[in-house]
Amino acid sequence: MISPQTLALIREWLPQLLVAAGQTLQMTVWAYALGAVMGLLIALGGMSRQRWLSGLCRVYIEFIRGTPTLIQLFLIYFGLTSVNIVIPGFQAAVIALGAHYAAYMAEVYRSGIVAVDSGQREAAQAIGMRRGQAMAYVIFPQAVRIILPPMTNFAISLLKDTSVASLIAAPELMMRANDITSEYYMPMQVYLLSGAMYFAMSYPLSLGVRYLERRFGRGRQLNLNLA
Repeated sequence: MISPQTLALIREWLPQLLVAAGQTLQMTVWAYALGAVMGLLIALGGMSRQRWLSGLCRVYIEFIRGTPTLIQLFLIYFGLTSVNIVIPGFQAAVIALGAHYAAYMAEVYRSGIVAVDSGQREAAQAIGMRRGQAMAYVIFPQAVRIILPPMTNFAISLLKDTSVASLIAAPELMMRANDITSEYYMPMQVYLLSGAMYFAMSYPLSLGVRYLERRFGRGRQLNLNLA
């Protein structure tokens, strides 16, 4: 049973946490957009015929996947100051999270592209399409149905990972929760409320993942049956 005093405090905290939740969503959207664009470029670079380019993309993917997100965040926020590059906390978090998820998204893009039947590429080239045109108009549109569900999963993970940005004082939900906790000394109540807000933001995305998996799963099964 929640006491009247606790309810009164929750009503006092809620507007502040809602503003912070909005900042978390903004951070998620910007970082996701950056990661999606970078991931596609890295995936295409990794599939390039230029060995130096494909090798460079592979090194990037392995480095990012082999080091903690927090290290990457600190390198951008604190490390770049040694070369006189100062990035505000919010922007540093967007760059770090976007660059981190780009490595994972690149692998999803690559898997989706490779999964498209090679005959599609050959047919496109047979009618005179160049390699880039075949990728843009034939291969990638078919790969989208494979790519979308895991890409939506990454959005959920990214939303939760924005909490690490509180360590560089970037304005987001976890930082505000920490501020309220240090002021009122009620960590259980504050963090439970914050957790409920993270859940409220991520649950619709998880429903979207299930819908996409069912929809595209049926589409793939239909194609197999027709084949």
